[in-house]
Amino acid sequence: MNTSSNMPVQAGRWPQFCVQRLGPGANQVYLYKSACAAVSSRETRRNSCLSKLESLGFRVGQSLVERFTKDTSRYKDELDTMKFICKDFWSTLYKKQIDNLRTNHQGVFVLQENRFKLLTQMSNSKQYIELAPKYLAFPCGLIRGALANFGIVSIVTAEVTKMPACKFQIQIQRL
Repeated sequence: MNTSSNMPVQAGRWPQFCVQRLGPGANQVYLYKSACAAVSSRETRRNSCLSKLESLGFRVGQSLVERFTKDTSRYKDELDTMKFICKDFWSTLYKKQIDNLRTNHQGVFVLQENRFKLLTQMSNSKQYIELAPKYLAFPCGLIRGALANFGIVSIVTAEVTKMPACKFQIQIQRL
């Protein structure tokens, strides 16, 4: 079987050898870990690596929201948009909804994920907490890109205090 990297891949489909080796549920995690490793190996500076992962997530988030909402009407306010992100968008990506959404009704939202899929495969010890930002840069970009497609300019940050739980803080930028 030819497993070279120049093998043509149809849009939206994985090469059969990846599915056979990893199983159907592992595709997203494998892709993301491969992207992290590829960017990390090419980038010598940590901030540059995180910036590239976040911008990649931004472009993916924009594209996905455009596809998901092409047949729906606009949401009436930011809270409805955030509910869409927490329920529909997150469910499509990670097969579960965000565990908790909080807001101060002044443009700050906190999304809490108690068992984030990309962090559950890492050890729960504190020694891996410094590696967590590398795995959270892409999801931060996904959220920021999705919101940008709705016309909402935001700053998205992630925090991990205990593995595999994480919090995404979203600050809406008023223009």
